[in-house]
Amino acid sequence: MNTQIDAIINHPKYKAYYLKIQNHEVARSTCKHDMSHFLDVARIAYILNFEKQLGISKKLIYATALLHDIGRFEQYERGIEHEISSASLCLEILIDTGFLEEEILQIQKAILNHRNLDIKDEPTLSGIIYRADKASRPCHSCLVQDICNWPIEKKNLTITY
Repeated sequence: MNTQIDAIINHPKYKAYYLKIQNHEVARSTCKHDMSHFLDVARIAYILNFEKQLGISKKLIYATALLHDIGRFEQYERGIEHEISSASLCLEILIDTGFLEEEILQIQKAILNHRNLDIKDEPTLSGIIYRADKASRPCHSCLVQDICNWPIEKKNLTITY
């Protein structure tokens, strides 16, 4: 894979933030924000990018997917919406791993919008990350579906990707 992507997951701050999320979610029975989720989002977004021939680089897709929930621990600890904290926390990691200013701005925008319904159909990095994030949840085979706070209309009860 791309050395910048490897550098993200090996960055000391990324590792620290990721561990904080895992510690907060150790007893969580519904969908977790772990590497499986991050990679599912990346892979689904990459498929959407390919199908729609959007031409978004694999590097941008994977970087965004790996970082889109990285501030989740601040939501648990301080009540800060995780898209806001993730967009802020990713800046140092992206700079340290050699991303260009234009790339960083695109990634931060997509992270900030990954819960914004208004962009869900956009043929942009923001749009495909939004759709991939929602499509990544395997509700159809979830053992704790009855305690999930997602409304039935949002649950993925069929396999799309």
